[in-house]
Amino acid sequence: MATEFLNEKTYVEKAENVIKSLIDENKGKLVTTSKLRNILSMAADIYDKILIEPDDRISDELNARIEYLRVRVIYEYGRDSAWPNLLQKFVDKSELITVLKQIDGDRKKYILFYRYLEALVAFHKYHGGKD
Repeated sequence: MATEFLNEKTYVEKAENVIKSLIDENKGKLVTTSKLRNILSMAADIYDKILIEPDDRISDELNARIEYLRVRVIYEYGRDSAWPNLLQKFVDKSELITVLKQIDGDRKKYILFYRYLEALVAFHKYHGGKD
């Protein structure tokens, strides 16, 4: 299922809805904050460099790092095979892998992806996510 790329008007609401939906579906249980922070940390390193990029297109070096971030998300997804698979549910519901693919070298899309990821982590913590 291909999702429409995030937009500046709705990404915060989308992030909150993802977290609320996960809470409802998993009887209040959420993926650990530390797992989310690992993903956020990698994304933040890329974000810091993209902010100083002069062009609207992301450099090949940063595109490679975004692809590696996608691989790491997929790896963590695969590692989370034990029930209740909270990270898998988080990645599926938030559509992180799809959104990462849709960045496609576009600087503004990466910035929006990063803000969406920050919003997910913030709502996760706000709604009781534990370390």
